[in-house]
Amino acid sequence: MSDLRIALAQINTCVGDIAGNAALILDRCRAAHALGAHVVVFPEMTTTGYPIEDLALRSSFQRAAAAAVDEIAAGLAAEGLGALTVVLGTLGVSRTGRPFNQAVVISGGEVVARYNKHHLPNYGVFDERRIFAAGEDPCVVSVASSPVGIAICEDIWQDGGTVAQLADKGLRVLLVLNGSPFEEGKGHTRVELAARRAREVGAPVAYVNLWGGQDDLVFDGHSFIVSAAGEVVASAPGFTDAMIVWDVPATGDDAPPSGIAPRESDDEQAYWACVTGLRDYVLKNRFRSVILGLSGGIDSALTAAIAADAIGGSNVVGVSMPSEFSSDHSKDDAADLATRIGADYRVEPIGRLVDAFQDQLALTGVAEENLQARLRGVILMGISNREGHLVIAPGNKSELATGYATIYDAGSIGGFAPLKDLDKTRVWQLARWRNAYAVSRGEVEPIPVSSIEKPPSAELRPGQVDQDSLPPYELLDEVLDAYVEHAEGRAELLARGFDPAVVDRVVGLVDRAEWKRRQYPPGPKVTALAFGRDRRLPITNRWVE
Repeated sequence: MSDLRIALAQINTCVGDIAGNAALILDRCRAAHALGAHVVVFPEMTTTGYPIEDLALRSSFQRAAAAAVDEIAAGLAAEGLGALTVVLGTLGVSRTGRPFNQAVVISGGEVVARYNKHHLPNYGVFDERRIFAAGEDPCVVSVASSPVGIAICEDIWQDGGTVAQLADKGLRVLLVLNGSPFEEGKGHTRVELAARRAREVGAPVAYVNLWGGQDDLVFDGHSFIVSAAGEVVASAPGFTDAMIVWDVPATGDDAPPSGIAPRESDDEQAYWACVTGLRDYVLKNRFRSVILGLSGGIDSALTAAIAADAIGGSNVVGVSMPSEFSSDHSKDDAADLATRIGADYRVEPIGRLVDAFQDQLALTGVAEENLQARLRGVILMGISNREGHLVIAPGNKSELATGYATIYDAGSIGGFAPLKDLDKTRVWQLARWRNAYAVSRGEVEPIPVSSIEKPPSAELRPGQVDQDSLPPYELLDEVLDAYVEHAEGRAELLARGFDPAVVDRVVGLVDRAEWKRRQYPPGPKVTALAFGRDRRLPITNRWVE
């Protein structure tokens, strides 16, 4: 049986940057050819980026994607790479004008085969049935005289269908193009699924996944190959460019492991997912720097550390905005954090602004407290307008769930919210992980220990702490996980043993805060159910569980 060397190109594409994506494809093709690959495989929708949503319906965009495929094929031939088989994801169009989520096979300077994704996901963050037409026919091509099957992402998640159609084709390998978003714990599920499909088709499965941030989605890469017996024989690290090169064994031969990347811990993956989401949102939207309020608390501290890892501390502007209620330790912690990460640190006291508003409005109680918070938001937006920084919001998922954030304040305004899908207890966990990671590398801990250990407080009145208004975060997050992520009703929550008063309080807060969540910036999805695409509930809603 002839030799067959495959290459999986794990890359970070940008939605709409068809020319840039094509250039990246050609660059990776050159690298694969130099490594002796017979076939190089790219992720789902490589030429266009993913997901493209309603861009798929624009005829001008469809034409540009088609032209890019032709240009890639011609470019390969012109560079003497025509013998390399290239499998990549793109946007196709049916005879009736409906778009396809498509894989094309390029060889000899032309497209020799097309495969249209069969199963279109329509759950969670996906809405593909609304946009794409479904394909029906299987695709098997010959590479180095060997039968090679092709599938796209969701096609292997559905029993029967594509995999069943390929089971009797005598495949040497099944190539799977993916745009699978990150969520905690998903990696093991992907591998177990691919192993099952490998045993079904009696051939190795090569799984190549996109990586990078796209609005509120993060793609983690973690491409891999499983043998016909379902064992992982090669894998790539997450959240980075990578290329796996692997020699497919003759049918029936053992496939020894080769180049298996160490698996990151759950904390490490969640942290780099947030970094990736923020970095790509900033850079792909042509910003150069970010600005946020530094309160000395844990949320702004972790957000600033993520920002420094994403785009460099010198591109982070941290603004302390003390009021008469701001403690000395909070101001000191904010300054300490900025020094540790190398941020541009500024102090903008809000006292005179508060006095000016109070002279006219004479607010009291919560309205007076919220005035302070909103003035901080005004300061950040003003500096942003003047200097061109992207404002980022340090609010976390627990606050977002319960509405425990002043709308339009420094914690909720801006263009991106890196902690949006991390509950408060997870924020503390990741802060501790990031400091431990720094120590392991002989670096300065980016987050002051006091920011991690002190009781959280908005400091909008004397002696205020979050638990004046909320249950302890360990309890709150447990209830939120059951109610929000697992959609359990009141009866189920009570059956778990939660106190009825706590249940009623938390459920009521979550239900009443939907209007606030609609106005919150996008942020990276890291859990199985994030606010936004995953959870779409009406604002006006009298349903009571």
